[in-house]
Amino acid sequence: MDYIKIRLTDDFDRLEAKFQKTVSDMFHSLNPMYSFSKSTWYPPLDIFETQSEIIVIAELAGVNKEDLDLEINSRAIRIAGRRIGIPPAENGKYRLAEIQYGNFERVLYLPSAIDTDSVNATYKKGLLHIQVNKLKMAAKHNVPISDE
Repeated sequence: MDYIKIRLTDDFDRLEAKFQKTVSDMFHSLNPMYSFSKSTWYPPLDIFETQSEIIVIAELAGVNKEDLDLEINSRAIRIAGRRIGIPPAENGKYRLAEIQYGNFERVLYLPSAIDTDSVNATYKKGLLHIQVNKLKMAAKHNVPISDE
């Protein structure tokens, strides 16, 4: 007997966004300058964690430093910006279009709270390096439980 997997969800916004991305990707393959949404691509990331810090490296080749926006709070990092496309030569047409252009945004929810006052970010050779220190967790203590 064959079974049909049914997934019940009320998260229609996520499903709509996924559908919109699929349609956008389809049209992007026909013409790289076409897109439905503000965020058209997602830069690849590496995330490293030690006992005292979290390091994020974003690959952003071809993005000008002035076109980058970095926001950090105690639990998340937001990297956004845009890479400007290069139009094909006059009377030319694409034979292969793999480089993604346009706006991008990545939001990373961090595994532990970070110290937003000790952030170090550098951009060199198309790589954005973000280094943040973790907040030290307070020592644990026992909480007495009363009878009422």
